[in-house]
Amino acid sequence: MHPHVRQVHEQAVEWIGDSGMCASDREKAWVVATHSADFFGRFAPVADDERLLAAALWVYWGFAFDDARCDSGPLSSRPAQFNALAGQVQRACETGTATPDDRYAGALQDIMRRFRSFAPPTQVIRFVHAHRAWLSGVAWQIGNQAVGRMPGLDEFLVMRLLAGGGFPTFALLELATGAEVPDREMHRPAVQALTEMAVMVASLDNDRHSLHKELAKGQADQNIYTVLMAERDLPLQEAVHQANALRDRILWRFLQLHDQVRPTAGADLATYLQGLRYGLRGNNEWGMRVPRYLSQGHWPDDMDDALLTYADEPSDTRPGPVEGAPGVAWWWHADLA
Repeated sequence: MHPHVRQVHEQAVEWIGDSGMCASDREKAWVVATHSADFFGRFAPVADDERLLAAALWVYWGFAFDDARCDSGPLSSRPAQFNALAGQVQRACETGTATPDDRYAGALQDIMRRFRSFAPPTQVIRFVHAHRAWLSGVAWQIGNQAVGRMPGLDEFLVMRLLAGGGFPTFALLELATGAEVPDREMHRPAVQALTEMAVMVASLDNDRHSLHKELAKGQADQNIYTVLMAERDLPLQEAVHQANALRDRILWRFLQLHDQVRPTAGADLATYLQGLRYGLRGNNEWGMRVPRYLSQGHWPDDMDDALLTYADEPSDTRPGPVEGAPGVAWWWHADLA
């Protein structure tokens, strides 16, 4: 955990109040309750305070935008309207001269100005591209929701890679830590596979964290459990079992490939790879206590991370690609490292 996360959180709360992106005190309270400084403080415990604040602001912003415009807002089943807004928001991400009229776009421009004040263009552009990938995945998901279409497993995994927001979140690692991974290393197939697998594991973990809340609110639409239940005609408990096995299998491959890549990584790539590992664990520790998933309405301060338990071994260590998911099979190619 970053040592100054509480101070960063306090600064972020002040920014949220001044940003204009929240339409009400209740909306602001729910954004603050994501505890995004705690979230990203686990991804980048070595970050400079200013850089951590800027990264955390985007995470607060991302959760707010997701709740209001993506998951359950008025555009959540209106793909044409969402795509028009997404285009404006993405342009606000790309340039500070755009003048969008959406309250979230203006707040995003301020965050991007912070990034550009301390980060080289290469790292900013990587984040911009990851941001576009996220919005494209959300558009895909909303298109399915609009027509009541449940994707199959292969389509879902590819869509979830994009729609879960993992690519921009992990792209923040360079911005927060100051690492500048050379293109020749960042674009290696093995590093791209590691990034995708980290995104996927975190996304599947988030499906698990949010399942109870979504079922309680009748919002369980496209997640790994509903997809498996529909495609394989499974009861919920068996879908949970199979989803856990799929997640463990991907994480097991991530660890194997990481241990092949890490010994020859340069210093900046090593920092990035460690950030992926911090993020996988940090996302879990945050997700098991944050009100966003627990619907408690408060932060359980008495929960000690040391009390969280982990399995001694993966629930599925079978070699080779996941069956029925050719879209992600390349993660297991023998020549990646």
